[in-house]
This record gives sequence, structure tokens and C-alpha cells, in this order.
Amino acid sequence: MQLSGLGVVIVGGGTGMGQASARALAKAGAKVVIGGRRMSALEETAAGTEIACLEIDVASRESTNGFFAQATEQVGQLDVMINAAGINIKNRSMAEMQPEQWDQVLAINATGAYNCLHAVLPAMRARRDGLIINISSVAGKRAIALGGIAYSASKFAMTSLGTCVANEVAEDGVRVTNVYPGEVNTPLLEQRPAPVSEEHKERILQPEDVAELIVALVALPKALHVPELVFKPISQQWF
Repeated sequence: MQLSGLGVVIVGGGTGMGQASARALAKAGAKVVIGGRRMSALEETAAGTEIACLEIDVASRESTNGFFAQATEQVGQLDVMINAAGINIKNRSMAEMQPEQWDQVLAINATGAYNCLHAVLPAMRARRDGLIINISSVAGKRAIALGGIAYSASKFAMTSLGTCVANEVAEDGVRVTNVYPGEVNTPLLEQRPAPVSEEHKERILQPEDVAELIVALVALPKALHVPELVFKPISQQWF
């Protein structure tokens, strides 16, 4: 699949689904810029490729605006923005979670998503073209104890944000797609309250599985809009 010359920016490209998507899109010919909080993780993703790396703190509007300005300088026009940034905490119940943890999760998962959209949308709307993919979670479709209170709330916020913005910018030729992965073998599993076995990690989706879907979404005709997409390992129940 050839996506030669397409300008793609991936927030949260240092690990997991963002990392796999960056590598897959670069292999398909896209010009890729990745962002994250740890330059070492970004450089690991980019090793052996032409992927550009820039630091970003999505919870900071100043950092986010600066990142997208630099990304535009790196590759020119940003045709696709993929938001794969997200965190979770081990204290996932109301009784155990501290207010500061709620603030942290919402700042990155919800406000961070808003900051990225706010930064990238004006140029897309002006030229009447662009694709935004928000990598959410099935916890953004069904509130579940496994994801926890703060995480589920933040992903529901991301769902509403992406859906409302998609409806608003459709007449401008911009597409927004919310994707909802089930269990995926990413470093986020290390934040589970109970350790996840290696057998379980092998049984669920791998980041490369998700990357194939992301590349397919990017390659779709511009007139075709996929509002949302749910996918999961066959072993995981769908509520």
C-alpha cells in the first residue's frame, strides 16, 4: 500500500499502537512526524527510518501548538493527524483514586485530545481536506471497571469530542474517525491493578494488528468517512 508523500503526524508515537502505526505508515511511503514526552522512546520508534521526532506534552496547550508548528515545518502539509496519546492509573476505583490522579488522566486523555484538534484543524479546514484518527478504547463505548473511572470518563469525553467535531467539520471536507480498540498488548498493561501474564499478552491484539487497520483507514478515498470503528481480540467478549 503506497501513501507516498502524505504528511502524517502521530501524537503518542513512542510506544504501542502509535509506534506500530508510525512504522507502518512510514513503510507505506508517508512522511511521518511522531511526538511524545520521552525523546528516547521516540528515537527507538524512528530507528532505521526517516521518521522525525519531536517532544510534546499534550496537557500543555503551548507545548501542543509548538509541536504542530514544528511538525508542519518538518513535512509541510499535515494531511493526517493520529492521536494515540493516553495514560491510565492503577488506582481505578472511586475509593482508591486520588483527585490528583483524576486530573492527570483527564488532562492527557481528554484535554490533550482537544488541544491536538484545536492545533491541527484550522489548516485542514482552510484547505478543505484532512483526516484525524482518535485512538480511544472500548472503555469509551462502555464504562467498565477494568478501565477504571477516570480512564472511562476520559475516553467518553474523547468519544463526544470526536463525534461533535466530525459533524462540525464534515462540510469543510475534514474527516474525524474515533477508533475503539479492545485489549492490545501495549505498555499500558503495566498499569493494570493485577499483573497481566505473558500468555494473556500473546492472546490479545498486538500493536501491529492495529497498525494495519490505521493504514487502511488512511488509504481510504477522501469522500468516504468512517465515523467510528470498534475492534477487539476474538477472545475478548463484546459486553
